[in-house]
Amino acid sequence: MAEQEKPLLIKRYASRRLYNTETSDYVTLEDIAGFIRDGREVQIVDLKSGDDLTRQYLLQIIAEHESRGENVLPVNVLNDLVRSYMLPGGGMMPQFLQSSFDMLRESQAKVVKNMNAMNPMTQIPGFDALKAQQEAFLKAMTGGLSGNWSAPDQDAEEAPGEDLDEIKKQLAELQQKLSKLS
Repeated sequence: MAEQEKPLLIKRYASRRLYNTETSDYVTLEDIAGFIRDGREVQIVDLKSGDDLTRQYLLQIIAEHESRGENVLPVNVLNDLVRSYMLPGGGMMPQFLQSSFDMLRESQAKVVKNMNAMNPMTQIPGFDALKAQQEAFLKAMTGGLSGNWSAPDQDAEEAPGEDLDEIKKQLAELQQKLSKLS
């Protein structure tokens, strides 16, 4: 991993509204949860005092998911957390949890890497280009409904059929290249 990305700075105003400093708009707790699910680190600070409120809001996000019936943590784990903070030396729990999550992330990364290494398709010359073409084809066929939907560009000069013709042409070229490899 090259350079660690800076956390997304969210400022809390006196009105308790949360302001995304990158996009210059107000966000909700659900928006913040989405940023985190997308792999982005966030930092939430009080505009007036400068206090870091990140923990408070992350716990609030977890509590809201729990209140909706989404079991984020099993009850026995919650009991153990509360119990660990009541015992002398309970300050070890945060480090233990951090180490556990670090190991989980490393294990997941290794599994993905090993799965990619075991996939014989990845060894074919031009596989990345084929994969990109396939993704473009699927996006064109589904009209961009794969989760990143955006309205059609009003200024587009090409007709939708021309895009499809271009994709068909590129797909045919790739099929010819693949047949030559066989």
